[in-house]
Amino acid sequence: MTATQTGSTTVTSRSLLFDGAGSIPYIKEISVRTPRAGEVLVKMAAAGVCHSDLHVINGDWPFPYRLTLGHEGAGIVESVGAGVHDLEPGDQVVFSWFAPCMNCPSCHEGKSWLCQASGAFVNGLPDGSTPLTADDGKEVRPHLGVGAFSEYSLVPRPAAIKIPSDVPPEVAALIGCSIATGIGAVTNTADVRAGQTAVVVGCGGVGQALIMGLKLVGARQIIAVDLSENRLEIARSFGATDVLKGDDPDLAKKIKEISGGGTDFAFDAIGLTSTSAALTGYLKQGGAAVYVGMPARDAEAVIRPWEIIAAGQRILGCNYGSTRPAVDFPKIADLYLAGLLPLDEMVGERIGLDSAAAAIAGLKSSSGRRSVVVY
Repeated sequence: MTATQTGSTTVTSRSLLFDGAGSIPYIKEISVRTPRAGEVLVKMAAAGVCHSDLHVINGDWPFPYRLTLGHEGAGIVESVGAGVHDLEPGDQVVFSWFAPCMNCPSCHEGKSWLCQASGAFVNGLPDGSTPLTADDGKEVRPHLGVGAFSEYSLVPRPAAIKIPSDVPPEVAALIGCSIATGIGAVTNTADVRAGQTAVVVGCGGVGQALIMGLKLVGARQIIAVDLSENRLEIARSFGATDVLKGDDPDLAKKIKEISGGGTDFAFDAIGLTSTSAALTGYLKQGGAAVYVGMPARDAEAVIRPWEIIAAGQRILGCNYGSTRPAVDFPKIADLYLAGLLPLDEMVGERIGLDSAAAAIAGLKSSSGRRSVVVY
C-alpha cells in the first residue's frame, strides 16, 4: 500500500550549496519539506559528477540565487504526496532532470524532451517554487529541479522514474543523465542503423555512452576522438573500432581516410565552439552532425552553409538524448540487466558528499571514468 505524507513538516539534509559567481561550493544542512500532492521525497543513494555542474560553477550558466548542486541522481522513495499511486516507499527511482510538465504542446505531441514548461528552467518545482530552505531562512533552489547533491530531494512525480532494484545505485544515477543522453542521441535523435558509421568527439561520460549505444545498434565503424590516451583506451573497451587524438592537425583528413570518405554521423560530446565548428568536416555526403555536448549559453560556432548544402548534410540538435524518461530509463535498465550495456564500466571513483566539490572542479582535467557520490 502506498504511504503518503502531507503537511508542513521537514527533513534535514546535508547538501552541496553554491551561492553564485565568485563563490565556492560548500556543505550545509538545509530543510526539505515533505511531499504535497503529486510530489515524491527521495532519500538519495548515488549522484554522478557531471560537467553541467561545472558549467554553473564556472559561470557559463549563471543563476542569481543559492543552489543545491547535482542533477544526475538515484535513490529510494521515502514518501509520496497525495495522488501518487504508482510509487511507494522502498522503490528505487532515477531522476529525470528535465521533468516534463505533461501539459504543453510538446508534451502533448509525445516529445517530453522539448517540454516548454519544465521546472528545470527555473531550478525548482513546476509552479516555480522550491521545497528547500537554508538555516538562515533564505530559499535554496534545486539545480535543474532535482538538486541531487543532497541527502534528500523532493521532486515532482514525472521526475522520479522507477527502475528495478537490482540495478546498482551508481549505475542507476548515471542512467539519469550521461547514459540516457548518449544512448538516446544514437537511438532517438540520430536513429543510427546497423552497418552505418560514426565518429564520436569527446570520450567522457556522454561520449562513452554514445559509443556503447553505437555498438548496441550495430554500427560497423565507431571512431573515437579525445585528447586523453586513457579515455581512448576506455573508448576501445566500449566498442570503438578506431581511435584518434583530438589535437592531431590532420584529424579531419584521417577521419575521411579511415572511413572511406567520411562517416554517416558525427557526434559532438564536448560542446566547445571548436569541436562544434569542425563536426561537419568529418561527414560524408548526406551525413548528419549531432550536437550533444552542452556549451556556454552565449557560445557561437562558425559553420560553412554552402558546404553543408552542397553535401546534403544535416545538423541535429540533441537535448537530453530526445528521451522520454518514463519509457527510456527502464528500457536502458533492462538492457543493462540483460548484459547488453556494460554500464558498470562507466563508474569510476566512488566518493562521499564532502568530496563532491573537489570532484566537480577536477572535471577540468578529468581523463577517466565517471566519479559518483555514494550516500
